[in-house]
Amino acid sequence: MSLTRRTALLAVIGPAATFAQQQEPDPRRTIPEHDPGEDVKLPNGKSQKDAISKQAHEDALKEVESLIRIAEGLRDELKHSGEYVVAVTSLRKTEEIEKLARQIRGKLKG
Repeated sequence: MSLTRRTALLAVIGPAATFAQQQEPDPRRTIPEHDPGEDVKLPNGKSQKDAISKQAHEDALKEVESLIRIAEGLRDELKHSGEYVVAVTSLRKTEEIEKLARQIRGKLKG
């Protein structure tokens, strides 16, 4: 019976491949599963969720302060403009106020 190189190679590799498939995976190579409900602690010992919430709150306050500043500027412009005249800068400020208000609402929703 003559064996070709291919059949000889399959005869040698075949049992080794099935043996490798039957072995358990190396625990050092597996990634430990993380429970999404579990709170992760930062190196300083504080909760990661608390730190994220605090930062989001501070960012929202900064954006609201910016919104108030722009709205007050618009109010001053409208007081100083004539009754029948609206400046283009006033219209731009209203658009900026709308955009900023939408951003703040979107971040607060979630």
